[in-house]
Amino acid sequence: MWSHRSGRLRAHGYNLQEQRDRWREREAALRKARREQHLVSKRLLRDSDLEEARDEFQNKPLEELEVLHLLRMSQRGTEKEKEKALISLRHSLQHPETQQTFIRLEGSIRTLIGLLTSSWASLQMEAARCLHELSHADQPNVAEACLPSTSYLLTYLSGHSADFIELCLYTLGNLAVESEAVRRQLLPQGIIPALALCIQSPHAAVLEALGYTLSQLLQANEAPKEIIPSVLDSAILPNMLRLLHPTPELGASVAVEFAWCLHYIICSQVNNPLLISRGALSTLGLLLMDLARAASGSVDTGLDLLACPVLRCFGNLLAEEGAADAGVRADFGDERIIVAMFILMEFFIQHQPSLVPECLWVLNNLTVKDPGLCTALLSLDLVAPLLQLLPISRVVRILVLTILCNIAEKGPFYCQRLWPGPLLPHLLDILTLSDSEVVGQSLELLQLLFVHQPEAAQDFLQHSGLQALEKHKEEIDLQERIQALQEVALGGSSLVPNALALP
Repeated sequence: MWSHRSGRLRAHGYNLQEQRDRWREREAALRKARREQHLVSKRLLRDSDLEEARDEFQNKPLEELEVLHLLRMSQRGTEKEKEKALISLRHSLQHPETQQTFIRLEGSIRTLIGLLTSSWASLQMEAARCLHELSHADQPNVAEACLPSTSYLLTYLSGHSADFIELCLYTLGNLAVESEAVRRQLLPQGIIPALALCIQSPHAAVLEALGYTLSQLLQANEAPKEIIPSVLDSAILPNMLRLLHPTPELGASVAVEFAWCLHYIICSQVNNPLLISRGALSTLGLLLMDLARAASGSVDTGLDLLACPVLRCFGNLLAEEGAADAGVRADFGDERIIVAMFILMEFFIQHQPSLVPECLWVLNNLTVKDPGLCTALLSLDLVAPLLQLLPISRVVRILVLTILCNIAEKGPFYCQRLWPGPLLPHLLDILTLSDSEVVGQSLELLQLLFVHQPEAAQDFLQHSGLQALEKHKEEIDLQERIQALQEVALGGSSLVPNALALP
């Protein structure tokens, strides 16, 4: 029993909002897993009223003759009789065996398309739901069997029913993620212009569905060459940037979908300078400050769903050539963006520790080339809070040390602000570790400090620093750096530090 929502969901039966919440939780886990392997993600828009009585065709896989019977019934009788047959068919298509039986029948997809183009809205909707069930199939041959329907689904994206458009979008997204053949057909059929039109919809459900469908296209192997350039040339980009900011009308879910879309575009590196010139960097920076304000007054752990892709987008764009000239500091000031990162880290330590490295990576890219931002971090006395993050994890230790290297590399004035202070005991503790990468990063920091701040070398020697180095003298990867550090500490060399190669 499907209903028009008009901004509200039914008070009885199965709540579609609960289903969307589960999607978001599942998508968060899937996106994390995609960093290690390619996973297919599909969404099923199904209103399953648990109290609804099912007839004999709806509870089990159907044989070929039974499927044929339902197809014939869907073309005979009154509108209600046809609709009833389609409802039975839709339920039966939830079974993989029936899906395979259905696509093997000659003319089965054509029959659904004929009903999809019916003059009766109820039959159109039920035919679309049948196609949607097929689009969610696990077997790729089912998606390819639906190829003849894609042009019709695209046509209906310009319709007036938000529910119908949402259903068509999720069906197209499911088909696109499964099959390159579907994607190659959708592009010349005009899916990018169709999405560019849909993105102006005022309906949150339509926009969330559009974000899902677009994200499936953007993750395709052929996306950098065949899809993303068209997206960047369309009206999608400015609207995507606009929709990154949550509003009371649309909620955060729409912003989350488009933040991930932007992340996939940035990672493709098709034309990141264009994104910067269109204001993406400024939009993301301001959004992060808004998120920090929300974090400072909220315990809502859902904040991480939007913060994760936004942090990645912002950090990756900062690494682009010319990012420092894109008005970053002019738009939101040195101190505000630095403070925002520390507020978010404090929040995530309590609610989502896995996002602390994301914040640190942003801080790394902010400080690597910008002395002003390094000065802001020092002026706000944020070195001690930074050092307090060291115990969290190995990745955090490496990033914290890298940020401190960014600051120390700027010269004597910056090293004087770092030393004396709480830094020495933390570095001595790190030298007791057996992790050569973490120790190596601490050696880089010590060398910069010794060269620019001779008092640091004296303090290091007085606190048994040379003995701490002895533990690592047999490690091949560290031997040269340890020897160079010993020479600098003992005044036997005047090495000038090379520019650090940051990961």
